[in-house]
Amino acid sequence: MKLKMIKALWGMTGSLEEQFHLIAKAGYEGIEAPLPAAEEESRFKELLDKHRFDYIAMVFTQDDHIGSFESQVERALSFSPILINAHSAKDSMPYDKQLAFYERAVAVEKEAGVPIAHETHRGRAMFTPWTTARLLQDVDGLNITADFSHWCCVCESLLEDQAENLRLAVQRTVHVHARVGYAEGPQVPDPRAPEYARELEAHEKWWDEIVAARASQGAGYLTVTPEFGPPGYMHTLPFTNQPVADLWDVCLWMAQRLKAKYSS
Repeated sequence: MKLKMIKALWGMTGSLEEQFHLIAKAGYEGIEAPLPAAEEESRFKELLDKHRFDYIAMVFTQDDHIGSFESQVERALSFSPILINAHSAKDSMPYDKQLAFYERAVAVEKEAGVPIAHETHRGRAMFTPWTTARLLQDVDGLNITADFSHWCCVCESLLEDQAENLRLAVQRTVHVHARVGYAEGPQVPDPRAPEYARELEAHEKWWDEIVAARASQGAGYLTVTPEFGPPGYMHTLPFTNQPVADLWDVCLWMAQRLKAKYSS
């Protein structure tokens, strides 16, 4: 099984043409980004085609969560994505409403014929390992984007007491956001720094398990986005607000590290 390395547009600057050119030159196989504005739709599709990029569409539910999910998925399909990554539902929703949402989301996924992965994100229904496990146990066919950096922040730990919930999450992961979190936040200042070696090791162990699980499930590939973010995800220096690391370099370092690790 191969890894498809995907670049998030989050935090990038310059024109779409410049961004796509840089991503292609760096060797990524696709992009992950929200649906473009209507006036950029044609150009966006042309650039995807020009660079032969895979596209992971991001959708974000709000207010009428089911209605907004359905309408965004419908629009996303016009871009021929290989996967849709959903920030879905809310942490504050009563469980019966979460359950109704995800049951409908799985039905929409079947109708769409494109994999949909629901992100383990703060502020969303899957913001903890145990809320996610409950949903995965109760909704057949529900799959996730594993961004366990959020769980480290919410649980204020490296999830040492969440082994059972992590095992289930690993089995239902179809996409990975390869960002390293720590007990006090969703993004370490720089994953290359030796003081965060323990955090990097913990995340790579989870990713190892996900790769093994997808291979055992017969998947042909696993999509991975090194989704480190700009300020204020990235730490900055006081008073100057200067980032403590270069976002492009950090993402590329992680992409190259994982590519080398899993191609050997």
